[in-house]
Amino acid sequence: MTKYIYRNFLIVLAVDVFLVAFCWYFAHLLRFNFDIPPNTAAVMSHILPVVLLVKIITFYLFDLYKGMWRYTGIDDVINIIKASGVASLSLVALMVFTHRFEGLSRATFIIDWIVTLFFIAGYRVGIRVFFWFSVKDRASRMSSLGLFAFGNGKKHGVKKLLVLGAGDCGEKIFREIRDNPSLRYGVVGFLDDDRKKVGKQLHGVPVLGTTHELRRIAESVRADEALLAIPSASAAQMRALVERCKKSGIPFKTVPGMGELIDGKVTIRAIREVAYRDLLGREVVRLDEDRIGGYLKDSRVMVTGGGGSIGSELCRQICRFHPRSLVLYENAESPLYEIDIELKEVFPGISIVPVLGDIRNQSQLDKAFSAHRPQVVFHAAAYKHVPMMEIHPWKAVMNNILGTRNVIDISSRYGVSRFVLVSTDKAVRPTNVMGASKRVAELLTQNQNGWGLSRTKYITVRFGNVVGSVGSVVPLFKKQIEKGGPVTVTHPEVTRYFMTIPEACQLILQAGAMGEGGEIFILDMGTPVKIVDMARDLIRLSGFEPDVDIEIVFIGLRPGEKLYEELITEGEGVVPTTHEKIMVLRGKTCDQALLNGAVQTLSGLAQEQNETGIKAKLVQIVEDYQPAP
Repeated sequence: MTKYIYRNFLIVLAVDVFLVAFCWYFAHLLRFNFDIPPNTAAVMSHILPVVLLVKIITFYLFDLYKGMWRYTGIDDVINIIKASGVASLSLVALMVFTHRFEGLSRATFIIDWIVTLFFIAGYRVGIRVFFWFSVKDRASRMSSLGLFAFGNGKKHGVKKLLVLGAGDCGEKIFREIRDNPSLRYGVVGFLDDDRKKVGKQLHGVPVLGTTHELRRIAESVRADEALLAIPSASAAQMRALVERCKKSGIPFKTVPGMGELIDGKVTIRAIREVAYRDLLGREVVRLDEDRIGGYLKDSRVMVTGGGGSIGSELCRQICRFHPRSLVLYENAESPLYEIDIELKEVFPGISIVPVLGDIRNQSQLDKAFSAHRPQVVFHAAAYKHVPMMEIHPWKAVMNNILGTRNVIDISSRYGVSRFVLVSTDKAVRPTNVMGASKRVAELLTQNQNGWGLSRTKYITVRFGNVVGSVGSVVPLFKKQIEKGGPVTVTHPEVTRYFMTIPEACQLILQAGAMGEGGEIFILDMGTPVKIVDMARDLIRLSGFEPDVDIEIVFIGLRPGEKLYEELITEGEGVVPTTHEKIMVLRGKTCDQALLNGAVQTLSGLAQEQNETGIKAKLVQIVEDYQPAP
């Protein structure tokens, strides 16, 4: 491989030497109408070695010999313009200093710069054109140009693709397909609802019409698949596009919303099936990246529950801000292994440290903090399944309350600068043990700053359900649909707030940057969604009709469940912040000594697995807690 690279370097260098010499000679020919005076020819020949040396060294310093010329792009051409300009200016300066331009024409240097630019750039572009035409799979190339868009059926296994969206995303997808014939796709046309684009071409492929004409156009070009390449589409736009794709009868996929694209790059690998989260809306979350980077960049960060739905996405988003190290503290072995492997592959420059540990074990926490000294802690570890915690309330106490207290205490002891608790809307006027336990965790976190117990900034972020998290209704509904139904909904009026996991995690990071200690940040969850409407959407998304192909059955509320969830309890004054999707409130505090005593009592009751005693004590601590019968 090294010999191959070295050989290619020598070939390109030799061609450049020839082209530079030719351009120097040709510039003089043009300047003197192809009749160079003898004295000028002598000076021209005398200076040629200097011209070669200056230009080749300048080209080398501008990395013109490090590019892969089969992938020449605009950036490479701009680099060639810069290198040629600097080389010509250097030559002019050198000639003024050594020859004072005696026997030389000033116009020659300008012509030489233009001619050099044309030939050097043209040579690189020619290499790309050569490799493009030497691609073995001509059928794939032809399809990417739309040359058999109106032909009969597939050729050589290449699928005809209609791209919905003739913007930046669609253009990037097209180029990747065009440059990688092994993908076995050929773009036969674009569709876009901007009528100004209809009839125009993108890299030689026509914009055939609007998405309203999808069915007709798909039939006329015999498209095999459609791709929704509009990552900024709103919920209403996505629903309309999905409906048109279904009516057209061809398979369709989508490019994820920008929130899911961690590095912001659209690639073929990112393409996936349309999911319910796409129907919630794809507004790009506005982040104050400088402020977030201010506390994450080059910091030692720990995420408890790093293998969970929220925890793992938090880790991905944190890595975008280049922390010095990221400690994944997780009690479940397999999820920890998976997120560890993923992050090390995607972010090789960051020290990723997996720690298999339990927040309920103070000794394990102490060893982890002592070894890694985190400066920022995101506490996402929690039991969250309402019915399970109703059956095992002692587990909620041990994990959600005592575990949180352990992480709070250890963070204070090791001088953590910022602690962010991930909480839930179920902590507001709770009717279940899980919600009550999270409210106690909130009180423990708030009181650290409210009573001046620590210099650590303790911050709480409270939000509703996240689509696709482990244990949420979406995975359950999908499994039921795959089995042919019925889809079980607890109550026709049950309503919940929903947010995508990436959006929730981005707002957690933003709230963490805004907190000064003691606040509860509330994320704007948008419009609440009826669970039965969600079930119908998922059934239709799977290609079935609700109550015709797949039955919806109401089974009644589960223990501890409410019809409606809330984000703010009575008496909590909510105030808007500088971020349109984040509000802040100074929640109620309580006597720290009494709270510590009550938590200690809960600990004893949890050891005894005393369900009645636990619920009674939670009622005393959380004044709004009303256990469901």
